[in-house]
Amino acid sequence: MRGLAEIWVYLAREPLAALTATLLAWLGATWLAARARWHPAANPVLVAVMLLAGGLLALGVEYRAYFAGAQFVHFLLGPATVALAVPLHRQWVAVRESALAAAASVACGGSFAALAGIGIAIGLGAAPETVASLAPRSVTTPVAMGVAEAIGGLPGLTAAIVICSGIVGAALGPLVLDLVGVRDWRARGLAIGTAAHGIGTARALSVDPVAGAFSGLAMGLNALGTALLLPLLWRLVAGG
Repeated sequence: MRGLAEIWVYLAREPLAALTATLLAWLGATWLAARARWHPAANPVLVAVMLLAGGLLALGVEYRAYFAGAQFVHFLLGPATVALAVPLHRQWVAVRESALAAAASVACGGSFAALAGIGIAIGLGAAPETVASLAPRSVTTPVAMGVAEAIGGLPGLTAAIVICSGIVGAALGPLVLDLVGVRDWRARGLAIGTAAHGIGTARALSVDPVAGAFSGLAMGLNALGTALLLPLLWRLVAGG
């Protein structure tokens, strides 16, 4: 095992090593998901994270060393997020017809998600910093980290919570929606996008184009509303 760690240290001097490991983990995860017939529990993001985390722990590689070589993938998150406008444009007629209902749904869902996180943290006796870190847990990671920092939370803790929320939402969301009888792809997309942000949107896009478009819309609206309103409301409540 020590020899493998030494080989990794040598290879990690070049960004190609971490990038290759990331791509191989993703290919392995998608292969496993396909063999599982794309079951929600076999989410490729979850499997890829587990493969990478297990590999880094087994080789004794620090996350900072890995991330230094995998920053190119991180950079692509921005263009990938912007690219969500493409399926949204393709479903523009359906989006326009459901605009009011979609906005109301996202507002209710985002508010409930924030209040639920805050309520659970307070109920468990968490420190104020932890409570603030849980408040923006249902929005995409970069926005959530910025909001958490603005209201006195811990951005690192928020990032971990957001990723876990996205993975759980993408894996269990479709099952819960099936159990409660939600069949409309627009409603399913709004629910997944509001609760599971980017990871859930990726899952929705792989299932149905309408669901993917509404999920991307919900993710964007929820992020915008949270970034604008949560810091203001937090200061009003904290100041009162």
